[in-house]
Amino acid sequence: MVLLLAIVAGLLAGLVWSRWRRQPYRSPQLQHLWLAFVAFLPQFVVVYLPTTRNLIPDWLVAVLLIVSQIMLLVFAWVNRRMIGMLILLGGAALNLAVMTTNSGFMPIGPQTASRLVSEDVLRNFPLGSRFGIKDILLRPEDTRLELLADRFLPPTWFPYQVAFSLGDVFIALGIFWLLSKPQSSVQFTQKGISV
Repeated sequence: MVLLLAIVAGLLAGLVWSRWRRQPYRSPQLQHLWLAFVAFLPQFVVVYLPTTRNLIPDWLVAVLLIVSQIMLLVFAWVNRRMIGMLILLGGAALNLAVMTTNSGFMPIGPQTASRLVSEDVLRNFPLGSRFGIKDILLRPEDTRLELLADRFLPPTWFPYQVAFSLGDVFIALGIFWLLSKPQSSVQFTQKGISV
């Protein structure tokens, strides 16, 4: 959800910026875009396909999530000269670090999880078990790199509640920055930033 909001906000900001400067909006000229789709494919199978997400064993889900993060890192690295992509790269690296040190899943603490589900539902999830699709329920003191876990939540008044990590914030900022700046006016070059 955080990433979707970043995409929408980035596109809107880019369109407004282009209109204000009286230039056509130009989407980022990303290299090897197929890598982004390959990075998303394991998450699509694990998270979004109801027929497969409950059939795949946890160990394979963890492997697929790690592969997805590595492919995202490769895609960001290939496109690192585009402004915003280094921020995205940093966020993906943070997510990969916390996931690989916590059994391949994104850790989430009981206190954060209690804002997402009722206490009755939460009782059905023992500590150390998979929580939702990509998370693992761990106490903060049992979590490696706990500052990078899914520990942030939107305000309670926000209609859709979902936990997200510091890495997700950086990924969202990178996406927003990438889409909000017209590509004809801002991008990295070998010698620095051209404007």
